[in-house]
Amino acid sequence: MTPAYASMASVGVIGPSVIVIVVLARLYVGTRRRLARASAELAERERELLAEQARADERTRLAAEMRDVVTHRLNLMVLHAGALRMAARDDGVRQAAEELRTAGCESLAELRDLVGVLRSGRGALIPDVLPDRLSRLVADSAASGLEITLTEHGDADTISPAVRRTMYRVVQESLTNVHKHAPGALTEITIHCGPSSVRAVIRNTRPPAAPGLVLSGSGGGLLGLRGRVEMVGGTLTAGPTDDGGFEVDAVLPAFVPT
Repeated sequence: MTPAYASMASVGVIGPSVIVIVVLARLYVGTRRRLARASAELAERERELLAEQARADERTRLAAEMRDVVTHRLNLMVLHAGALRMAARDDGVRQAAEELRTAGCESLAELRDLVGVLRSGRGALIPDVLPDRLSRLVADSAASGLEITLTEHGDADTISPAVRRTMYRVVQESLTNVHKHAPGALTEITIHCGPSSVRAVIRNTRPPAAPGLVLSGSGGGLLGLRGRVEMVGGTLTAGPTDDGGFEVDAVLPAFVPT
């Protein structure tokens, strides 16, 4: 074989070999990159799981503290109310003590539910609250001496559970504020349940009590309530009315995924 033919034969052999080496090198580099990305994703997932576990541990710790501190205080309130009911000679005092004891027992039951939610995390289910418990809430306020009316429009069964719970808290906080800041005021609650939105308006008249008898507050309850409403995509406005009363107006979407 002449040198020229030998050189061409070598090139013919080296050419495919080079191509194979290049292809293998590219496959190797690509595989290394995919493995590096997969390793980074696994490391990120591990960090997320560790962070979630830390949050779960913190929820458990807070739940335990809440149970120990708040339950202790509520139990004392229930016990003192029961003792007052037994010792009081006046029928009105005994009735008031029984209502206080009942309210304390219900608060303990609700606290146990909330502590259970904190312990179990995101998968926990919170019982529905509207309209049955809303009617109870209004009835309890009426029993305590507040002149109150509740008007409902539309089908409350179309409201998603998250909206039901939020609407209940809106009414609950509003009534708490009426008891604290406007005792004796006429209070009107109107609930509108539409196909795409839900609206609750809680309005009270000017309180008959003198300013010195009305409790003061920081407004933190309404601020927290507004944040809760906004979390489910709703809006809340609150402020004094022209006649000296106060109005809370909350509008929420009828459906929020849970």
